[in-house]
Amino acid sequence: MIPDVHLQAPLGQDRVLLHTCCAPCSSAIVECLVRNGITPVIFYSNDNIYPREEFDKRQGECLRYARSLGLDVVEDPYDHERWLPLAAGLEDAPERGARCLECFRYRLLRAARYASAHGFKVLTTTLASSRWKSLDQINEAGLWACSQVEGVTWWDRNWRKDGLQERRREIIKEMDFYNQTWCGCEFSLANKPKDI
Repeated sequence: MIPDVHLQAPLGQDRVLLHTCCAPCSSAIVECLVRNGITPVIFYSNDNIYPREEFDKRQGECLRYARSLGLDVVEDPYDHERWLPLAAGLEDAPERGARCLECFRYRLLRAARYASAHGFKVLTTTLASSRWKSLDQINEAGLWACSQVEGVTWWDRNWRKDGLQERRREIIKEMDFYNQTWCGCEFSLANKPKDI
């Protein structure tokens, strides 16, 4: 059942840059934005994902979903080696630990820089839909990233509420999405909670 969610983007914008981690996490968010007259441009930037085959699988599903809705996708070139130094010394950190915060800062800064350079005034992320992630960390990283560039506002929406989690599960089944069981990096795979 499609939730009856009414929302307005910051600054009254009808176009936002949506940093997207995967199709399952983006599914209900994208649908909700479109239903509210807000066009998300998907920014797929996930250097954290390992190995490359996993990145390609997740990106392919994201592209498939966006194309089914006629949405634009910006594909940030994949470079896991560029991402790895931020995890140095944090390899054994748990999910929601220091490594995750650094990863969010890295990816959202890339998104904020793109937004600033391409006229987007609002940035948000699908990371805020995952129950395995800390909303506080995500918002801290997003606010920080937007403070590093000119003219971009961070939209700190909690994408887990208002029936969006339930709708997410429905869309995953409807679209037969590949639904991964870990965040993406080799360290999150090694340290994923047992109840995932």
